Formats: sequence, structure tokens, C-alpha cells
Amino acid sequence: MPNPANKAAHYKQPITALLSTVLFLTMTSVAAAGPHIPEMTVTHGATHCANDIQTQSQPQPHHPKYQSTRQRAMNCMLKELQAYQQENMSARQQYFAYKAQAWLNYAIHQDSINSRSSAGQQAAQAAETILTTLKNGKEQDLNLIQDIPSNSALMRPDLWATLNALKDSGGIESAPREIAFSEVALIWAATNQCERGWRESGIHFRMADRWLEQAREAYVNTHDSQTNVALEELIVSYYKQYETLDASTDSCRGQVLTPIR
Repeated sequence: MPNPANKAAHYKQPITALLSTVLFLTMTSVAAAGPHIPEMTVTHGATHCANDIQTQSQPQPHHPKYQSTRQRAMNCMLKELQAYQQENMSARQQYFAYKAQAWLNYAIHQDSINSRSSAGQQAAQAAETILTTLKNGKEQDLNLIQDIPSNSALMRPDLWATLNALKDSGGIESAPREIAFSEVALIWAATNQCERGWRESGIHFRMADRWLEQAREAYVNTHDSQTNVALEELIVSYYKQYETLDASTDSCRGQVLTPIR
């Protein structure tokens, strides 16, 4: 299978990119947010978090004064998601809970750099939707293969091919966290490249690559050779479908991804 080179693999990593890595890998690390960012509209499954915050007339010891209502709501949702990330939960529940965590970490990072982009708000809303669905026991209604949002693009068809081939092959059973984190990292990387250039994307593409390598290894170690060959063939099929969609012009318009199976 062709293996396109990562356009940002050898570029320097600015301080903001390093900060974003820490935020992506950490569940509850939060920095100060700028006042110009609108408060997140928290509804449905996250109502408990919103109500808990809104009824507090004074800052609590575990809610530092510098945290906005938006930040506290996201931290509250992160804590609630932990219940669905436990080993006694189904792989599908774990996958979506980790995906929501990754979206929230993205939103928290956008706050931390005082971003004026709508990407952070969209990420928070995506996480809220997942949490609501998990609370209602409707995770089967969530699609495993989702379209790339309008503020991102398909910039690494090789990684997207591996990601969706693993999903189609039941890969979330062996690596729900790694697959969830890699998916959001791919979306995050492309969004950064469109908004701020390649210097802001390389670290996230490499992060997605590492998560996918771990997921692929976990899959291979738990399946026989015939099944693993089938996975490789499916990756090639997805790559052939995606390579013509590669956003080589660094333009983010979203992308509809059609499952092969």
C-alpha cells in the first residue's frame, strides 16, 4: 500500500503545540480561558453538570476561581465519562467515552490558547452529545464511522484508512481508547493546519500515528493470521477510496466517509 509521507514530520514543535499534547493526554488539566469565548450551552445529558455549577453561589475548593463556568462544565463531564471507561463497560461504551474525553481535551486546549475559532465549541458539543447518548443507554445509535467535520479535512488518507479498517474489523474490542484518541487527533491536526499552518499540525499527526500503531498491534496480537491478512486488505481498500480525497491544498471543508462494509 502506498504510504504518503507525513508533511509535518520533521518540523519544529512550537510551545503551543507542546501544550496541546499535554492537554490531549491529560483528562482534567485546565488553563485559564479568555472572556471573549461564549459559555458552552450545556443541555440534555450534561444538565447535571450545568445545574451543579449554576447553583454554586461561591467558588468551591475544587473549582479554582480562575475557571470559567464553561471550563467547570467540561471538567464535570470528564468526570462523568470515567464511569463509561471502565473495563466492565462494553468496548463500544468505552470507545465513545474516550472519544468524548478527547473532544473535551480539545475544547479545553482551545480555551487555554484563547482561540477565537468555533472548533472548541463544536468539540464541546460533540462530547456533550456522546455523554447524553451514553447516559440514555443509546450508544448503538452512534455511528462508528463518522464524517469529518466542516472545520477539518482528510489530510492523511493512510491513517484514516487504518482507523476505519480497524473499526470495521472490530478493532474497538481490543483498543477502544487508542482508536478514539487517534480519530480526534487526526481531526485536530487537520483543523490546526487549516487555521494556523503545518507547524501546528505535525505533533498531532504523529500522535494519531502512534495511537493507531498501538491499536493495530493490539488487534494483530488477538487475532489469527487469516484475520490479520483480511485487515490489511481492508486497509488497502480504504486507502484507495481515500487517497483521491486527500486535502493537499490544506483546505478544510469536511468530508463524507462512506463505510466499505
